[in-house]
Amino acid sequence: MSSLNLPDVLSQEVLHVASLIFLAWVTWCVWAYTTSPLRIYPGPYLAGWTNLWRFYHVLNLDSHLVVAHLHEKYGPVVRIGPNLLSLKDPSLIKTIYKYQDDWVKSEFYHGGSTRNSAGKPIFNVFGLSDREDHARVRKPIGRLYSPAGALAIEKHVDKAISQFLAQLDERFVNGPNAGIACQLERWFLYFAWDVVGDITFSQPFGYMKHGRDFDGTLADSEMAMNYFAVVGQIPILDFAGAQNPLLKLISKAPFTTANAIARGQLVNRLAGNDKDTHDPGIPDFLDGFIEAQKLYPEVVCNGQIQSYLLINLIAGADTTAISLSSAIYFSLKHPSVWTRLEEEVLAADVPDDRPASYKKSRTLPYLNAVIRESMRLHPGVGMHLERYVPAGGLRLPDGSLVPAGSMVGMNPYIVNRTAVFGEDSGEFRPERWLHSPGESTEEYEKRLVKMNDAELSFGAGSRICGGRHIANLEMSKLIPTLIRRYRIELVNPDEEWAVKNGWFMRQTGVNVMLQRR
Repeated sequence: MSSLNLPDVLSQEVLHVASLIFLAWVTWCVWAYTTSPLRIYPGPYLAGWTNLWRFYHVLNLDSHLVVAHLHEKYGPVVRIGPNLLSLKDPSLIKTIYKYQDDWVKSEFYHGGSTRNSAGKPIFNVFGLSDREDHARVRKPIGRLYSPAGALAIEKHVDKAISQFLAQLDERFVNGPNAGIACQLERWFLYFAWDVVGDITFSQPFGYMKHGRDFDGTLADSEMAMNYFAVVGQIPILDFAGAQNPLLKLISKAPFTTANAIARGQLVNRLAGNDKDTHDPGIPDFLDGFIEAQKLYPEVVCNGQIQSYLLINLIAGADTTAISLSSAIYFSLKHPSVWTRLEEEVLAADVPDDRPASYKKSRTLPYLNAVIRESMRLHPGVGMHLERYVPAGGLRLPDGSLVPAGSMVGMNPYIVNRTAVFGEDSGEFRPERWLHSPGESTEEYEKRLVKMNDAELSFGAGSRICGGRHIANLEMSKLIPTLIRRYRIELVNPDEEWAVKNGWFMRQTGVNVMLQRR
């Protein structure tokens, strides 16, 4: 009998240990699956075993459609992960997303966070799980995002709209360029990012001027959001990705360009090097952040200002562009809606040579109904807003109890299409937001309250989207300005747009022809 040498012995020992580890893992998986209190809820079999199921569908950028189909099949509660339930019943919104709560955000929101020298994660306003931490960081700047704060930056938005009109005229309307098709969703993206630059530090990025993503920031932002959406399904993967020190040496971290812009703008402002573009008489968000630092020095350090700036950049543009595209696309796909919207705008005192005022736009009921309906049917975010169930558990309408420590989430795309909005909730019908013929004022107000309470387009509770008033201002001003200035038609009315959902529900295929009135 030949004796085994040392390498052979070691190889067998390693194989033996690996086999034991694998067996232990399989045993743990079987035990976790068979003893899980969430087994009583329906859903895909594989989703009960592993988060790889939802990882796969988010990676395919179509998870909203997959989960919506599952709710049609199984009902208002669907298990989409070993410890995650997708909930559809809008009556649960005020419980899960209430203002005074212990419903902590899941680790999904921590993807791509930075870390200090001790290895402790540093979260931005969006990623903070603890309610008190969020309130502490949010309080110094809350007034900047109020309705009054939105009105204060209207001049910056006017400047961007004027440039938008000039670029559309030059590239798609006037002279030899007349009749060239406009890829409107791209131009709305250029507009929205330039607005963010203007309102944040009084300097547009220049995407409208160049007519393209000239510095790669838009592509970087889209790729980063898709990354966060995917790794958020299995958060530990972030340590092998963006948090991997080896990968950081050979590849660019998410939002590298946006971070550099935020840092550079802060340095320039503090050094007084942006006097050519910054007018203190027309304050921007950076002015407000610096003022907040003076009032709350214990909270707002320079690093926190940079974090505020970054949130403006990555969260303030894409969703607005998505909503603008939705409003125009859905309206043009429904000729009766477009005709009524045109008639309302053209009958109003809206100028054709300058931006419509927000004050005037808010008096146009059908315009506001179109904006609300387009955001209901196609919200900017199309994934679950995950929360941990606190002590005491969650009692569902069917009487079952979801135990503490479980995760639950509601997807705006799914909840916004529930029966609260009518039997035709899957259809685009702006009239649902208006007073119906034969409906009493009391009946209308009750119906409106129910719809308002059931809508998740901007989220809900203490984590509701801080920039919602600014987004509404931009949309309410730009849409009537475009309608008053141009005749707008879809290039191919019978073609459908394409949607890819990587947290943000981005569209392609909103191609239009523009002609001056």
